Amino acid sequence: MDTITALFYVFSAVLLGASFRVITARSTVHSALFLILAFFNASCIWMLLKAEFLAITLVLVYIGAVMVLFLFVVMMLDINSDKVREGFWKHMPLAGLVGALIALEMAVILMGGFQVSQAPELSAEAVKMGNTKLLGIEIYTHYLYPLQIAAVLLLVAIIAAIALTLRRRKDSRYQDPAEQVKVKKADRLKVIKVQPSIDTPAPAAAENNTQGGA
Repeated sequence: MDTITALFYVFSAVLLGASFRVITARSTVHSALFLILAFFNASCIWMLLKAEFLAITLVLVYIGAVMVLFLFVVMMLDINSDKVREGFWKHMPLAGLVGALIALEMAVILMGGFQVSQAPELSAEAVKMGNTKLLGIEIYTHYLYPLQIAAVLLLVAIIAAIALTLRRRKDSRYQDPAEQVKVKKADRLKVIKVQPSIDTPAPAAAENNTQGGA
């Protein structure tokens, strides 16, 4: 067994262990940290497969941006994990059945890709272009419609996340732009006329000033 194969088994074992801890950790923050570890090991596997662009994208986008935002949302919402886990074992058989069905469907779809005996040979022109440009050409030509569908799903997920976290609190202060636009000058400013008055010194103060001057 060569070094690359040994590293593949090491990264795969850590990836499976981290993925298992994502769903079994009691703390939501710990689950997110284990998910970061799983993404990191997945990027290492991509590096072993000489897919540098996918590995760097996984690190920068998912670990550097998505997971940081996920941790921020988790800490901001302050979810009660004990309340969420209520009834977990009650729904465990149905959840296991659904998970097994999904795994079976993925196996049926992906088994065809593992039957390739050797990697397809690339032409000299394709090798000069690089895997990043080739990946872009492949995505935006043969997989354009799935890419657009994925973009729409991400947009829906963003809107749903904003709708779930947008909660009004009684102790929070906020401004209503619609009410601010309706405000007129008379509502903000009121001009009043005040009669001028001249302050005169008191008699005792005037007498003291006269004696002091003498």
